[in-house]
Amino acid sequence: MNLLEQLKRYTQVVADTGDFESIAQYKPIDATTNPSLIYAASQKPEYASLVEAAVSYGRKKGSSFEARLSESLDMLAVNFGMEILKIVPRRVSTEVDARLSFDLEGSVAKALKIIGIYEGNGISREKILIKLASTWEGIQAAKVLEKEGIHSNLTLLFSKAQAIACAEARVQLISPFVGRIYDWHKKNLGVDSIPPHEDPGVHSVIYIYNYYKKFGYQTEVMGASFRNIGEIIELAGCDLLTISPSLLSELESNQNELQRKLDPTQAMTSDVQEFHLDEKSFRWMHNEDAMAVEKLSEGIRKFTEDLVKLEKYIAAKL
Repeated sequence: MNLLEQLKRYTQVVADTGDFESIAQYKPIDATTNPSLIYAASQKPEYASLVEAAVSYGRKKGSSFEARLSESLDMLAVNFGMEILKIVPRRVSTEVDARLSFDLEGSVAKALKIIGIYEGNGISREKILIKLASTWEGIQAAKVLEKEGIHSNLTLLFSKAQAIACAEARVQLISPFVGRIYDWHKKNLGVDSIPPHEDPGVHSVIYIYNYYKKFGYQTEVMGASFRNIGEIIELAGCDLLTISPSLLSELESNQNELQRKLDPTQAMTSDVQEFHLDEKSFRWMHNEDAMAVEKLSEGIRKFTEDLVKLEKYIAAKL
């Protein structure tokens, strides 16, 4: 068995792409998308019909140019999601506008809008994970949505505070960003690389996994944003891992033996201590982690930049 086949014995593999061919090739259980992935995919001729259908939808639904653009973008995200759901057996993550990252009510409203479009097209809400930034507002929005039977994927997660708050909010799934944590520490240390077993991003996911399992939280842990397969190997056994097509290919072509590293039974013996966070303690604990503060802010800005690119592309077609 190759590394990918072995990994699937312990961990649910998710495709981090908007490209349908890659998803079909590697047979993941779920898929995740974001504006940058959708923008890249929308440039390909084979996906032109999805773009045109979204623009047509926006023209019919919007009463002003801004409304038509908003409707088109929502429909485009849903169109890609619906196509992905023809390939993956379980769920697709669809992202809320990153500019709503500090707007609880706006995030909830946008999530309800996205779910409404999916359901209007015959897709059950159980098949969708609403992707929200792991700000205090995003986490509380996910808590509200859970009461409506709408599940969320809390993304841009870098700190213990974010992970603990997500657990206490009983969100469905979190996406700790391994590679971006690695990038920050590599730059901060002034080194060219960090061995996978010493990787701070890997250690972050191990801590979160052990914390959730030890204290009985049902929130799923999905490691994300990988820089190399060494990070993935160190996290074999994590609930889920979302992996880019290039790294999926690398795993598939490697015949080395894979050992399970994360295990619920072992997690019960870990020395992690439980915390309970209100908004003030969350903000202070998160603020104490310079890496997490910087990467969360940067991530929101980057997601917004990619969304603006997509907006301009669709606006030109409107």
